[in-house]
Amino acid sequence: MPLIEMQDIRREYHMGDQTVHALRGVEFSVERGESLSIVGPSGSGKSTLMNMLGCLDTPTSGAYRLNGVDVGSLSKNALAEFRNRQIGFIFQSFHLLPRFNVMENVGLPMLYAGVSAVKRKEAVEEAIRLVGLSDRAKHKPNELSGGQRQRVAIARALVNKPSILLADEPTGNLDQKVGWEIIHLFQRLNEEQGVTLIVVTHDMEVAKTTRRRIEIVDGLIRRDAVNERAAAQPGESQGPAPAEATA
Repeated sequence: MPLIEMQDIRREYHMGDQTVHALRGVEFSVERGESLSIVGPSGSGKSTLMNMLGCLDTPTSGAYRLNGVDVGSLSKNALAEFRNRQIGFIFQSFHLLPRFNVMENVGLPMLYAGVSAVKRKEAVEEAIRLVGLSDRAKHKPNELSGGQRQRVAIARALVNKPSILLADEPTGNLDQKVGWEIIHLFQRLNEEQGVTLIVVTHDMEVAKTTRRRIEIVDGLIRRDAVNERAAAQPGESQGPAPAEATA
């Protein structure tokens, strides 16, 4: 059974007398452990699709099943709980709490889920280790570089062991070198940890680094193909970011 099944997903918004058709019959599935990018121009529907995948919005019609659950059948409270367990979000602006240190920021999803302090500490330390920030565990966001803050956000997204890691323009606020270190980290998490990765991006070079790419235009999927090989990346000669990178 696929991890994600989207069947004839349509999303309409009513603006006065006008109806905007943001998604017009989107269909695809995603297997566990895939890495997938979603690309499209402004107004194409890719942000609406991301909100659907992230359970932040529900379709006007059609069916979305995540991990075998019909998302549209869930109540508002059940949907929020399901989203917290199943989806790890990464945003370009990090969304870290400035008064909390790295461990406290990473542990927030587990705190909201009511996980005990002992289990939370163990999971947080593991997530921080995976992103190469064990030596920054007690630092606060203003003591970290942009790349390190994004690594904290990735660790926070990973800590509940979600079904999907959903990244929205994850390199948008980073310079080119640091951005590629984050992309290399995503690749390592996907290949070594089996994390199912979905990256929503306007950057075609970033999109070429996932194994599969979906291009959406005018609310419709215009292309769904396997990337034959990851594109040669700027700064590739420097190799993948090391486990304890300072980015």
